[in-house]
Amino acid sequence: MYSQIAANKRKTVIVLLVFLAFVAAIDWLFKAFVGGSPSLFYGVLIGSLVYAVITYYAGSRMALAVNGAHEIQKSDNPRLWRIIENLAITDGLPMPKVYIMDDPAPNAFATGRDPNHSAVCATTGILDIMTDSELQGVFAHEMGHVKNYDIRVSMIAFALTAVISLIADIILRMTWFRNDDRESNNQAVFILAIVAAILAPLIATLIQLAVSRNREYLADATGALTTRYPEGLASALEKIKQTGRPLKKQNTATAHLFFTNPLKGHSLANLFSTHPPIDERIRRLREMGGQA
Repeated sequence: MYSQIAANKRKTVIVLLVFLAFVAAIDWLFKAFVGGSPSLFYGVLIGSLVYAVITYYAGSRMALAVNGAHEIQKSDNPRLWRIIENLAITDGLPMPKVYIMDDPAPNAFATGRDPNHSAVCATTGILDIMTDSELQGVFAHEMGHVKNYDIRVSMIAFALTAVISLIADIILRMTWFRNDDRESNNQAVFILAIVAAILAPLIATLIQLAVSRNREYLADATGALTTRYPEGLASALEKIKQTGRPLKKQNTATAHLFFTNPLKGHSLANLFSTHPPIDERIRRLREMGGQA
């Protein structure tokens, strides 16, 4: 298990470095595009960073609000509270805030920016169908996201994606206000800027999804290590594979936070899915159980 956790951490660091390099390239391209207007470039950059910071700090509250989650106390659902409390003690983490979504789809998610500002959420559907050992496996996975600071990585990736999309949108809008003489002198940069503006949001999203997929494998391994019972999590995934359904309220912006893909399937589902295939996750967990 330790080797798999280390490997996934290395992969995630590489993906985030690529992400940051891509942001830097878009910034450089924007500077070349605006040419003699450095003040405009720095103004947009500062504005983008402010937007990213706001997104980072407000992201968890937004994720809970848009999914209709409501906070509970121990008396509201002692079973769920006890499982999360025991896992927090085992992992040596502060007790997160606990939320429930009124949705028959079996799912869960964790959010926040660090273990001291974290929250976990369960749907009513997952509470209805899971045994205690399966539910423990699911929330050991979610607490793994908290323990490994995946929740922070998700917020950073989301904020960087927002910055890239904002700059790309500005580049596209500025094409309508360029001087013709300048276009002829800087034709290569102009064409490159337009192509980058069109492709940037797509590439940024794909990188964000790559971070999310790697983190799901890491959280599976961490959760199995916490419970010392990988079969509980594997059984939960198997049950969701057989009985799962999309959420009633579809939200692509928060899909990457969930335990399994909460969206309806599409023809490009594998390319744009925020989660690795369930069968592969089950296979890895059962291999861990065999090696334990």
